[in-house]
Amino acid sequence: MQTKEIESQKIPDLVGKSVPRIDAHEKVTGAAIFADDIDFGVGLLYARIKRSPHPHALIKSIDTSQAAAVPGVKAVVTGEDFSGFLGLYLQDRYIFCRDRVRYVGDPVAGVVAVSEEIAEQALELIKVEYEALEPVLDPELGANPEAPLVHPDLGDYEVAPFIFPKPNTNISNHFKIRKGDVDSAWEKCAAIIERKYRIPHVQHVPLEPHIVVAKVDQGGQVTLWGSSQSPFAQRNLIAKALDISHADMRVVAPYVGGGFGSKAGVSMEALAVAVAAKLKGRPIKLRLTREEEFYTAFVRQGLVAHFKMGCDENGRLLAMENKLYWDGGAYTEYGVNVARAGGYSSSGPYEVPNVKADSYCVYTNHPVGGPMRGFGMPEMHAGLEQCIDELAQAVSIDPVQFRRINCLKTGSTLVTGSKMHPTGLSECIDKAAEAIGWGKKSPPGAPNKRRGKGLAIMWKAPAMPPNAGSSSWVELNEDGTVTVGVGGQEIGQGVFTVAAQMAAAALGVPIDWVRVAGPVDTQYSPYEWQTVASRLTWSMGNAVRNAALDARRQILDVVAEVWNENPDDLDIVNGEVVSYKSEEAVSLKDIVVYGLPKPDGTGWVGGPIVGRGKFMPTYVTGLDPETGQGERAVVHYTTGAEAVEVEVDLETGKVTVIRGTAAFDLGRAINPELAKAQVEGGFVQGISTALFESLQLEDGVPQNPSFVDYRIATSADAPFDLETIIVETPQDDGPWGARGVGEHPMVPTIPAIANAIYDAIGVRVGAPPFTPEKVYLAMVEAGVVE
Repeated sequence: MQTKEIESQKIPDLVGKSVPRIDAHEKVTGAAIFADDIDFGVGLLYARIKRSPHPHALIKSIDTSQAAAVPGVKAVVTGEDFSGFLGLYLQDRYIFCRDRVRYVGDPVAGVVAVSEEIAEQALELIKVEYEALEPVLDPELGANPEAPLVHPDLGDYEVAPFIFPKPNTNISNHFKIRKGDVDSAWEKCAAIIERKYRIPHVQHVPLEPHIVVAKVDQGGQVTLWGSSQSPFAQRNLIAKALDISHADMRVVAPYVGGGFGSKAGVSMEALAVAVAAKLKGRPIKLRLTREEEFYTAFVRQGLVAHFKMGCDENGRLLAMENKLYWDGGAYTEYGVNVARAGGYSSSGPYEVPNVKADSYCVYTNHPVGGPMRGFGMPEMHAGLEQCIDELAQAVSIDPVQFRRINCLKTGSTLVTGSKMHPTGLSECIDKAAEAIGWGKKSPPGAPNKRRGKGLAIMWKAPAMPPNAGSSSWVELNEDGTVTVGVGGQEIGQGVFTVAAQMAAAALGVPIDWVRVAGPVDTQYSPYEWQTVASRLTWSMGNAVRNAALDARRQILDVVAEVWNENPDDLDIVNGEVVSYKSEEAVSLKDIVVYGLPKPDGTGWVGGPIVGRGKFMPTYVTGLDPETGQGERAVVHYTTGAEAVEVEVDLETGKVTVIRGTAAFDLGRAINPELAKAQVEGGFVQGISTALFESLQLEDGVPQNPSFVDYRIATSADAPFDLETIIVETPQDDGPWGARGVGEHPMVPTIPAIANAIYDAIGVRVGAPPFTPEKVYLAMVEAGVVE
């Protein structure tokens, strides 16, 4: 791939030193180094999984004898073979079910055979006797103390210290906010809005389904090759579940063919390792069919949200009281943290003096809720930002002006009691509104159509533990070229490009001298928590920068000793060490491996240069479990605004997005073109969930697990006019001031479209998706059409 050289200029570094500034707007890449494609040969075996047909049932017996007798079957595995638990924040799941099944698709047994077809045939011969139990199919009802228990042993599970499960209930986490005095604030309000929204499950639908190959050698060492956003987390969680050393668990993860959160953590990967443990020395391949992808991998959690908010006659928000019931599904190892993120973000991007919020993660007998782009924020903002529009209308204030009045600004007091870091949210609002032509009505494309404009704003923090870390190494080669080691994963967002840019800038070499080592391999790559939470540019970027600066320091120390100069008088520019004092210069070639001879000929100085860097935030504090108040709840927030213009067909109810604008404050755009691509992709994915997507469940059974019945947006649905605007308010702890923007563009799209639909037809459709049928029936009910 062609690369372009980045011009550099000197700017003060955040810690007082000087590094070259990244100022290119071209898409630049550092090529990745990959091992040859692995040929598993004729020894490769294939696994298929027997899954529960019931949403909730006890397992009375499993008979695998007939399946094991099928010619070509090599092994049959059940939950009796593995007793360890899996889970990131809450360990609540066996690898294979042991006592009960909790959703349609729960893995009950595995078959390994010489072909997928034979394995599939053998699955049909496994006889499982179930005793059906009453399922929990609604999170709000599931939170009731009288609801059937999905996890009777919840009180015995291992859980992260910032997650608060309620034993003997279905509530696996309850996050509370108690700020100010909400009860006394209502009487001071000139207007109050109360609404309820039900946000459906959606599926990530990556182009590449989940697929892995696992092998356990005769010595017990495990190698897992797979499409993964979280190779190090998979190593950790699977090793714990199998009670093996982390040194004996290796995960190799090439480029990912689409993730959006679905390939974070562990979903089906442990199944492959478990069956491979029964056939040591043989690689075993397990893949999800497209149908399985829809409901046996992670889905985005559903949400039942209650919002109540009020303001004074001048439009100043005075109080909010919100209840969020997250449909976490059968297992909530990730869902508990989605509920936590919903809790500490429950006010939306507004300064509100009085807030009461309860965010519940609730077990149901639905597919497993997990991380998806936005991590709960699209679901929460979908209703909250519609309520803001309604409240503005109630006091006769323009919705954009209402947001200008109330949005978070630098120094605002957050819902958790923390102070807001520098933010350009107000600028994002102004730029998005201006770009969409706010206040100017556009004529419709036909007499039977109506046009409207809507705007919504957002905030989102990286939802992660307080001590999620990153590491990197930077190694120089004989010719001065640079290899960068990272543990973050390339999933199409361009993180390898950004890593190469940062290393080149911090070290002082041309971008085309830099290569990023891959694939990510837990045996050789430096540690990275996970490729989630839009955190890699910020967290891994800091580690890469620190590794490059470490290598730079080593080089300058060597040259300074030989030249008898102060390292502070030296610099590296375009791959040469230069002295601002003596004006000497020397290329990095050879010296970064072989060193330099001493001037008096008595020996050499230096040797192979390998820089090391790490980063972990150390300043996130705990929050009071009863009030949610604390000094610093998260590392930072990315903020932004989106505005859309839609056209509604009065005869069919079809909603078409005519154009859109998106403005986000990402601190500093390391690669503006990649940042804009992320905004465009997130915007279109937001359109998809606003207009089309819903995983339909009937009594816990998926009704549309295929692209025939599950509609997603295509290029034909994307607005032909989409303007992306970058706002830059530097982040104090970000490399060159950067913070992430990968997930955020998907957050405000649903309410922006909902608000635009209302502007067009004067009807609130409510919760997504805003299908033609739903919009048309809403117009009929409101008397807009007959």
